[in-house]
This record gives sequence, structure tokens and C-alpha cells, in this order.
Amino acid sequence: MSNCFLSVIVPVYNAESYLARCLDSILAQTFTDFEVILVDDGSTDGSAALCDSYAGKDGRFSCIHKKNGGHTSARQAGLKQASGTYIAFVDSDDWIAATMYQTMCGAAKDTGADMVCCNYTAVTPKGNLLCRSTFPEGLYEKPLLEEQVYPRMLYSGSYFTYGEAPNLWNKLFRRELLNKNLPSVPLSVKLGEDALVTYICLLESSRVYFCEEPFYYYQSSSSSLTHNMDENRLSENRTLFDAFLSIVDLSVYPCMERQLDTYFVYQCLLTYGPVFSGIPTPRGRRMFLDECAYPPVKRAFRAVRIRELKGLHNKLYALCIRHRLYRLFRFLLSH
Repeated sequence: MSNCFLSVIVPVYNAESYLARCLDSILAQTFTDFEVILVDDGSTDGSAALCDSYAGKDGRFSCIHKKNGGHTSARQAGLKQASGTYIAFVDSDDWIAATMYQTMCGAAKDTGADMVCCNYTAVTPKGNLLCRSTFPEGLYEKPLLEEQVYPRMLYSGSYFTYGEAPNLWNKLFRRELLNKNLPSVPLSVKLGEDALVTYICLLESSRVYFCEEPFYYYQSSSSSLTHNMDENRLSENRTLFDAFLSIVDLSVYPCMERQLDTYFVYQCLLTYGPVFSGIPTPRGRRMFLDECAYPPVKRAFRAVRIRELKGLHNKLYALCIRHRLYRLFRFLLSH
């Protein structure tokens, strides 16, 4: 396909039961200057055939079939084939409003923004939940980004709330931004990989447009993209933290230091309980002490005020990690 304004990349893995809903919502867009790159990441159900079917019916659709390599690998493969000025992502179990790309691409054309972000709706068993950015609608050029967005985009100041959600799928990115940053995401990171891309791209953007409308519908499901909390999560945490610290120059963006410390604490508190509950003592003790001593973790738990954390268990877990109190930590896991 010749160059278009927008390339939409859809990673697909065993998504047969909901893929048609996703792709039909893209076909229903009132904006038409786009291509759709379906990346079949080694599906073992009927997803591959469904991808080929859509590619056969509409010339804007193409399909890549590859060995299973994970979500980031699929996105990277799609980006290599993309020809659009801007790039968007849609996860295969989600769907989008018909006017999403008309509005967001219109904002990109009118303002020359490097990124365009919108709000989204989380579809849960208990009902729909509107998820809003903390930043009001409008164009933010570099001085405004530095003043209002960067100091609270990763951590808004309320534990734990993002200033702007890390998700890639509710955003448009200028292709050059993604070409620089998406290929550097370690494939071993299964949770937090979006954050590595989104916040670096925001820092490198000259202008960003925030849309108020919730165009994207995020469906939580037990798909293959859900990552179990096993021992590998500990090494993934380290890879994620190291990647952030290697990419973000804190001397240039000192406002990111506290945000990253709080984010690291959040990721550890999110994962240490489920991970260590499955690791018996004494091996669990050795691994716990190793994690507590890991420099980014040690520094983060010393820097963050425990009283700012929400929930008694979080505060007690943080106390245990800061002071390496394994016995108390194990006690808390069982209560």
C-alpha cells in the first residue's frame, strides 16, 4: 500500500472470539486514509485465517504471520511495515468509536502535534468505567509540557494514579518517535512495556494534543497477553527499571526522579506479594533480600514516603522492603 496518513497496528494472538468486533470497529471509521497491519503472533486458533479474510476483503488491510514472540515483538514487526505519517495501536480484544481517528487525525493535522491522546472506557464485569487524563483538552507546546505535563505525567501525586495513562492504544504517535523508541523495548518485559514507550515519547515531543472524548474501549480479559505473576516477574521488574534509568536523563528531567521512584515502588508492591507467596523459604528469603538490595528498588523505597501509600498492607509491605524484614513480610502474605 502507498503511504497513508495513519497506520493502525493490531497484534493478534488466539483472539478468534473477539477479533471481528475489533476489526469491524476499525472498518467503521469515518476517517478513511489509513492502513491496518494485522500481526498474527503465532496464533493456534482461527485468528490467522480471520486476519487473512479481512486482508482479502479490504485493500487497506495486510497481515503478517510470525512465530509467537509476545506483544512487543508483534508491535515492532508491525511498525517495520508501517507507511503512515502517524501510528496507532488497537489490541485485538478491544474496539474503538467510529469517529476516533477522524477526530484525532484531524487534531494532528491542525496542530502538527507529535502525539495525540484521548480518554478511554474500561469495560469491566461491574460496568463501564470512564478513565480520564488529568490534563484538560487542548494543545500543549514544549513550555507547557515542561510546566504542566512532565512533572506529573507518570505519577499524578495521588497513589497510584497516572497523570496520563501509559497505554499505547489511546494515542497517535508520529512515526519517527516510535521508530526511535519502540525497537529499544526489551522483549522480556511483559508488564510496563507501554510505559517505556509512552513517557519517553512524551518527553521527546515538541507538542502534544489531549482529546477529552473517550474513543477507545478497553476490554479486560483473560487473554494470552495477560502475564502471570511468577518468578520471572522479578527479572522483568529489573529490566524495566534499568531501561527507564538508562533512557531518562534525570539531569535534564529532574521532575522524573520522584515519579520513577514512586512508579518503581508501585510495580514492586503490585508484584512482590503474588510472586513471593509461591516461593518457599529459605529460597524466598534469599530472593527477597536480593530484591530489597537491588539499587533502583533500595533507592525508591527509601525515597518514597510510606505514609503517602494507600492501604495498610501496602504501607507494611513497603516497610518490610525498606528494612529487609522478610519474616514480617511472609507473615503479612498469609494474613
